[in-house]
Amino acid sequence: MSHFDNYVHLLRDPKFSFEGDPLAKKLLVSEHGDFQTFYAPFDHINLQAKIVICGITPGKTQAFEALNTIRASLLNGDPADVAKQKAKEAASFVGLMRTNLIKMLDHVGVHELLGISGCAALYGSQKHLVHNTSALRNPVLKKGENYTGRSPSLVKKAEFLKVVEQGLAEEIKAMPSDCIYVPLGEEVWNVFSHLESKGLVNPAKVIHGMFHPSGASNERIAYFLGKKPRQELSKQTNADKIDMNKARMLATINALKEAIRV
Repeated sequence: MSHFDNYVHLLRDPKFSFEGDPLAKKLLVSEHGDFQTFYAPFDHINLQAKIVICGITPGKTQAFEALNTIRASLLNGDPADVAKQKAKEAASFVGLMRTNLIKMLDHVGVHELLGISGCAALYGSQKHLVHNTSALRNPVLKKGENYTGRSPSLVKKAEFLKVVEQGLAEEIKAMPSDCIYVPLGEEVWNVFSHLESKGLVNPAKVIHGMFHPSGASNERIAYFLGKKPRQELSKQTNADKIDMNKARMLATINALKEAIRV
């Protein structure tokens, strides 16, 4: 599923600009109607991971961070594998998303499950424990904007489901048997439910219920973390659903902790 070899000449060219809206046309991988898929270097797979955190698809901010990081690394003389790892580690959930993600993971005790002081370490001293990935590895834009996994649903679009089964499913197969999985957002929960139905991932290892950590989820995240009371929520935020998903997550995490103790 890696397209690195097709685009490495651009990655090594300091005169080529990655910036653009949408992404630079020379990085176009495929196009289907309103949807365009572009290459960005999210190829690295951490085969020693104890936890896999899965988003929908890299956004433009993450893509530019990955592209700029890999170029700097390659021009510095780093081997391709080292450059790809640096790009993946620098760009995965970079920005506010990473901050929100760490808070939510800690809130439900994922750090305790991993035996670390806090999940911020997954993006620092304990980065060897995490594999960050997406249902769609390469950035997908809809009419030039980040695809949210909806309209249509990712699992209802045949081209995307094929990418999931050829890409994400293969990553999961390569992971250690004791690895746990955290899909982010309802559309990615559906992706994992699909993979579970095909026997491609163990449902007992999947922590369903975590929001996507984008700014669009800020109010839900605030309630989830106990920082905003129910009575102050807008009509768009379903507190009962948040409580239900939080309880589901805690039940799964407690079951995983118990399995470790046995």
